[in-house]
Amino acid sequence: MDPNQSDDELNNFCEVDDETDMWFMMQAYEYNQRLEEEQNQPCLTRNPINRGREDAERRLMADYFDDYCKYPFYYFRRRYRMSRKLFLDIVKDIESCTVDPLPKHFKFFTHRPDATGRMSMSVIMKCTSVIRQLAYGNTPDAFDEYLQMGDHNTRDCLDNFNKCIINLYISKYLRKATLPDVEKIYDAHENIHGFPDLWIWHAFFGVASANNDINVLDNSPLFDDLLDDIAHVALFVVNGVGFEKGYYLADEIYPQWETFVKSFTVANDEKHSFFKKRQEGSRKDVERAFGVHQRRWGIIQQPARQYHVNRIRRIMYSCIIMHNMILEDQKMAFSDWNEMYANPSRNMQRTWIERCDVKRRKAKEIWDKEVHLSLQRNLMEHIWQQREDEDE
Repeated sequence: MDPNQSDDELNNFCEVDDETDMWFMMQAYEYNQRLEEEQNQPCLTRNPINRGREDAERRLMADYFDDYCKYPFYYFRRRYRMSRKLFLDIVKDIESCTVDPLPKHFKFFTHRPDATGRMSMSVIMKCTSVIRQLAYGNTPDAFDEYLQMGDHNTRDCLDNFNKCIINLYISKYLRKATLPDVEKIYDAHENIHGFPDLWIWHAFFGVASANNDINVLDNSPLFDDLLDDIAHVALFVVNGVGFEKGYYLADEIYPQWETFVKSFTVANDEKHSFFKKRQEGSRKDVERAFGVHQRRWGIIQQPARQYHVNRIRRIMYSCIIMHNMILEDQKMAFSDWNEMYANPSRNMQRTWIERCDVKRRKAKEIWDKEVHLSLQRNLMEHIWQQREDEDE
């Protein structure tokens, strides 16, 4: 300190230092207070988004469900892949399910207040988000702007909706064909070639590129009832020869079984060529059913997006069931719903050795190459005779 400095100057300098220290102390105190407040606040793992789902629901109802809705019915059918009546019937069945105890996937669609007292999304909103995912195959958050639903909630809607569809409708819309159903199929094949039968009776599948046709045939339960000797006997006559087991049209990769009718690799004459043309043409009707199914539900054309195999299976079953429901709604189904398929009871009095003997015997019958060639030959003669009768 300068000895020549006056007392007034010294007092002024001390006052300045005191004010500076006080200012820094206040700043430190305020900073400490802010840190304590931040520590006392709950830690948020995500940024909450205040979605206006009430406005989104009013807009959805005005667009598609009100008496004087904005979009006409054909817009609804194109975007929902079904009629409005059928969609509302599905919504009503899910909402009014009264199973006791009620499964979790049905509880998910219950319209109730959430933890904050705000009403949850309606069943129509949730089902709409599912149909859009199935129809267009988009990511779960693709319709966030229109439906105001987050991707997590949308994924939950998809999974729970598929479980509800399977529980409600699989026994009716994905059942095995009854004997009257088989007789109607026989009549349709007999009278009309290329009849518009898009109904899917059986489904078995796995992850894409994991199975070829033979692997699917070896693992599918399609012939289990035949092997257990409990299948319905559906007799039919071709070219004056009777057969007991129905047949499936197949391509060249399948084996020469009694239950398959294959085409010829090389047609040697006009009769073989005509049969080859008719057999492959009929198979295209089956392929057409697959094409319509894939075109209707875009999600099955998209990559699985690392879904669990059980979730993939539920998506496929749900799409097939609604595909058949749409056919019935459009009057394109000829099934007799008055007679539902009932699984034949297996004879539990048979011993294990007897059941093995039955399976071996029935498998030998199914794998009979001579019956396969006889059925193929008689079908060829039958179709050729029909052509000659038409020419006359």
